[in-house]
Amino acid sequence: MILLTTPIQTEAVRKLKVFDTFSITGTVFTARDAAHEKLLDLYKNGSNPPFSVGDLPCFHCGPVMRNNDGVWEVVSAGPTTSSRMDLFEDQFMDAFGTRVFIGKGGMGHRTSAALQKHGGIYAQFTGGAGSLMAGAVKRVESVYYLDELGIPEAIWLLNVVEFGPLLVTMDSFGQSIHQTLAEKVSINLDRIKKSL
Repeated sequence: MILLTTPIQTEAVRKLKVFDTFSITGTVFTARDAAHEKLLDLYKNGSNPPFSVGDLPCFHCGPVMRNNDGVWEVVSAGPTTSSRMDLFEDQFMDAFGTRVFIGKGGMGHRTSAALQKHGGIYAQFTGGAGSLMAGAVKRVESVYYLDELGIPEAIWLLNVVEFGPLLVTMDSFGQSIHQTLAEKVSINLDRIKKSL
């Protein structure tokens, strides 16, 4: 299995293709809908984000967290359905240069085009395996906008070791497992309808 380390190196990401598996060691940040909107608003207003967004993988996740005597711990960190972020990711790549996105369920043509433009990938992490991700987290490095957004929507910077396995399902070459499966399902559905 391939190991990516942060800060993310562009050429290492460009080499990845659909069906490749990899893990990440270093720092990832969580971002759901509200976090995407917050960071993009900062960008549009000419303000810098509080960390180097383009150097780190973006994990579509609303973690379950526990504060233990002032130290945050990850209880569970399963992926959020990524299709909700599809309307943001092309802007995100244009604004920040983020190249690695992790979630579940896939994204559409808009994100696929941006991945090709910027040399990025989208990868799946197993849904329902939030405790597996929690085990890869060595510490919480920072949290941003906690008071404003709340625990699930806040941006958490997580230091991880061999977070994975992650499966590339959309790559910078325009390949998408999700699109391919959708096309096969459509063809099979048409065939079944004709046979009825």
